[in-house]
Amino acid sequence: MNKRAHVFVTGKVQGVYFRLSTQSIAKSHRVTGWIRNRSDGRVEAVLEGEESEVKKLVDYCRKGPKGAAVTDISVEWNPSKDEFTTFTITEDY
Repeated sequence: MNKRAHVFVTGKVQGVYFRLSTQSIAKSHRVTGWIRNRSDGRVEAVLEGEESEVKKLVDYCRKGPKGAAVTDISVEWNPSKDEFTTFTITEDY
C-alpha cells in the first residue's frame, strides 16, 4: 500500500547536506517526492511510496545526516497521490 508523508524538520538541518542525503536514501528505497529548505530554517519534504519504505525515510529524517541536529519533526500521513516519478530537491521556499 502506498502512502504519502508531508514532513517538516526543525533544528540544524540546513547547510548539513540534509536534502542531498535524503534524496539519495529516497532513491535507494524507491520513494518519490521532493525536499526543500524553508525560509524559517526548517526542511520540508513530501515523500510517496510503499508505506514501509516511506516510514524508513521518515525515520531517517528524525536524525538526518552527520552534522545535523534535529530538534523536532512533524509528519502528516495521507494516501499517496502517485503524482511523482522521481525524488527531487526543489527551490527553497
